[in-house]
Amino acid sequence: MKVAIPRLGRILLVSIQQDLSDDAALEFQSNLLKTIAKSEALGVAMDISALDVVDSFMARMINDTACMARLLGAEVIVCGTQPCVAYTLVEMGRGLFGADCTFNLEEGLKTLKQRIASRGDRSLTEDSDHDGA
Repeated sequence: MKVAIPRLGRILLVSIQQDLSDDAALEFQSNLLKTIAKSEALGVAMDISALDVVDSFMARMINDTACMARLLGAEVIVCGTQPCVAYTLVEMGRGLFGADCTFNLEEGLKTLKQRIASRGDRSLTEDSDHDGA
């Protein structure tokens, strides 16, 4: 399954709607990182509210992806973690340490915009090809 990566200004919106196989998760990670670099995205909102289960591999993949995205200059927020998923991750000792979390996408976008503004980056609406002179 290919995960769509739509863009909202300088923020990428990612919604994982079903469990991913390990290969599909790695393909998603690669595609997301390429999209961040190509679009010069400043933020990524990753919605996992549709997931009822997150295994240790998926948790590690989300953490690693968040760390890699930060190295590329993008903030990452994971949105919509289900209570049973949070409980399972903590029980496994696999919390989402590389990614901050919010209750929903709306809160995630608000948090991303605040973080990006506090970094002093260009406006979210400014075109990346425009030098702002």
